[in-house]
Amino acid sequence: MNNFHLATHIFLQLSLILIAIKIMGYLGQRFFGQPQVVCEMITGVLIGPSFLGYFWPESFTSLVPKQTIPVIYCLAQIGLVLYMFVIGSEFKVEVVAKRLKTATAVASGGIMVPMLLSGILAIYFFTGAPYFADNIPLFQRWIFLGSAISITAFPMLARILHEAKLSHSSMGSIALAAGSLDDVTAWCLLAIVVAIFSNNPVVAITAIFGGIGYALITLFIIKPILKRSYDNSTSKQSYFGIIMVLLMLASYVTDAIGIYSVFGAFILGLAMPRGKLTEEIQEKIEPLALYLFLPMFFIYSGLNTKFNLIFEGTGLISLAAVLIIAIFGKFVACSMSAKLGGEDTRSALCIGTLMNARGLMELILLNIGLDHGIITPNLYTIMVVMAVVTTLMATPIFNWLRNKQSIAVPFFDSLEEAK
Repeated sequence: MNNFHLATHIFLQLSLILIAIKIMGYLGQRFFGQPQVVCEMITGVLIGPSFLGYFWPESFTSLVPKQTIPVIYCLAQIGLVLYMFVIGSEFKVEVVAKRLKTATAVASGGIMVPMLLSGILAIYFFTGAPYFADNIPLFQRWIFLGSAISITAFPMLARILHEAKLSHSSMGSIALAAGSLDDVTAWCLLAIVVAIFSNNPVVAITAIFGGIGYALITLFIIKPILKRSYDNSTSKQSYFGIIMVLLMLASYVTDAIGIYSVFGAFILGLAMPRGKLTEEIQEKIEPLALYLFLPMFFIYSGLNTKFNLIFEGTGLISLAAVLIIAIFGKFVACSMSAKLGGEDTRSALCIGTLMNARGLMELILLNIGLDHGIITPNLYTIMVVMAVVTTLMATPIFNWLRNKQSIAVPFFDSLEEAK
């Protein structure tokens, strides 16, 4: 394919993908109560090698030739960055500040409990199961599994709350804050594993301290500059252009230091001045991100997923073990932490449900482990299935809980009395 033919095929490819997403979105919402974001994730799997490529390989090759995959990847990254910038710019910092203690407690519970339980899996996977490279010691397996199980689908969590119009609520703010803290910690842990595996501690140091430095510079230096530019701006187009340059630079910097561009975009969004001009920027970006670029993120991830590997060897038993530990470690721990932090039972269970969704942030982490030779395709597949199952659970349970006036859980009530 020359560049002209590549561009022509991309236009057709995007048209067919977006049609498939619309159809799946209608079916998923109409008959299964799933939000658009989950339908897009499933569409990615169906278009990938697990379904279309398995049953109709020639059609799969025609629709997604190898030359187009890097283009889909780039579009996916742009969509994720634009969307997370919008989420950050809408984020109510003052609400989080009031509930920071609870958000920190939820994030801590969602990390420490999965990390402890992952030790059991690490020992099991260390004794003959073909899930890690032979030269990976038990400690690294434990840290990798803990990172993978403790991670939260931050973009998906944000989008579910956005579609439910709960992003600005106390519960939504706690979930978003806890999810972001949770994921930053998971990425730092992953950086440590990669650093140990590559015998390069600079990787971990750069990710941790570089991320802290980026956040401090953005929130305490760039934010006041943006405020002055906002107050003195006479041209909406000029201000919009400046923000786009900063967004691309923020994404580059956070990708380069190893904490992923989504957090760079989100933190830059936090630094945006609140007001009419920012709202107009949101209105320009959000539809394009939601309906064109962001779906490519789910499509690209689906192209790298192969579910048939789950049936090899003891894969099903391993999957059951992963699901039990993942759900207990996140849902129960985060719900209990939220309850102890002062949330009512219904809100605490909603927060636990959202934190339990892994989504495609999980796939990104798994791809890093696979690319570095830390895990095998077998474990990759098991963890992908876990991500899909926990994400599919999130919306129906969340909606059921949200529509309840009140919920009584004896154990949770005893926690409140003990407190």
